[in-house]
Amino acid sequence: MIGVDTNILLRFLVDDDPGQSRLAREFLAACTPERPAYICSVTLAETVWVLNRSLGYPGDIVLEMISRLLASQEAIVEHGDSLGQILQELGSGDIADFLIAFSNRQAGCTSTITFDEKAAKTVPGMELIA
Repeated sequence: MIGVDTNILLRFLVDDDPGQSRLAREFLAACTPERPAYICSVTLAETVWVLNRSLGYPGDIVLEMISRLLASQEAIVEHGDSLGQILQELGSGDIADFLIAFSNRQAGCTSTITFDEKAAKTVPGMELIA
């Protein structure tokens, strides 16, 4: 198993640098269920943030990209089994906020405090700081 950094995953998903994108696609195409790529939750959260905020991809397209990664036999996504269920129930919330709240719950946190009013309303477990 080989861990994948955010920049590799982004080059794989977005063809914005032909040379790097080719290398990322070749690497991930060579992964197998016996020798999978590993995508940790930090890499996933960074990727979602860049796709949404920096590159302007709509949430439904990003959700589809993440869903395909979760379904892949050649990649293991940290917390993938549980995360897939949560992302299917996402609704109108921000995927990155859901990932943050999910990771915090996995670590035993009772809630996640935020200044983000929308996240506090749409993401289970997120609360506005008082």
